[in-house]
Amino acid sequence: MVSPLPPSRQGCPKKITGDDLKWLYDAVTMGNPLNHKLPFCLWTANVIRALLEKERGVKLSKSSVCRLLGHFGLSPQRPVYKSYKQDPDKVRAYLSEAYPAAVAEAKKHGARLYFVDEASFRSDAHQGTTWSKIGETPVVMDSGGRFGFKLISAVSARGDLHFDVINGAMDAEKFMAFLKKLRHDAECPIFVIADNARYHHSKKVRAFLETQQGQVMMAFLPPYSPPLNPDEQVWNHTPKRMPANGLSKARMTWRV
Repeated sequence: MVSPLPPSRQGCPKKITGDDLKWLYDAVTMGNPLNHKLPFCLWTANVIRALLEKERGVKLSKSSVCRLLGHFGLSPQRPVYKSYKQDPDKVRAYLSEAYPAAVAEAKKHGARLYFVDEASFRSDAHQGTTWSKIGETPVVMDSGGRFGFKLISAVSARGDLHFDVINGAMDAEKFMAFLKKLRHDAECPIFVIADNARYHHSKKVRAFLETQQGQVMMAFLPPYSPPLNPDEQVWNHTPKRMPANGLSKARMTWRV
């Protein structure tokens, strides 16, 4: 005697279809919330929940959305911001022509290649966090005094780092003084690649370079292209290493 087939078991109906999944993946990977008239430019789990409900009529919990994104091979990441003013043609020209030419010129003169950048710091830009009761913002007592300073640094392709503290506003004179110190410390000719700050292009700097007879040379990055400057990573790394209670140890932190 043949046993009767067990009754079919149907689980809970799926909340999201294959078409919904494909639509969501394309929406997240090929655009941003502004494309869907949402008031934020970054994807968050709550934004994606709102988008699914608005566009596809699908309601998911925040944890379900996070698991779904994980299945897509996506993860939360800190985005790199890129200026819309950047000219792709100038970037390509720099990478294919200007930078190789700078490397060749540096080798010709036996020079060391450096990337240069500047940054400002303030004593009230606290980066640290502390544990506290929920709903009660912790208060750290300090003197209330504020100060700031500017730094200029140069990093070579092999990771050599040189820096100096600048008093007051940066200008052509102080930039040239740094180049002289850098040349002295390097103990060989230097080739500097810098951004397009106005004083980098000043007449004083151009006249100074003409008197150096190959001891100090200079080229420029394409406009609005900080990711092409390795020295930018020095400044990006700084907040993680600065003491949370001020900048008194800045020189110790930076000396390499």
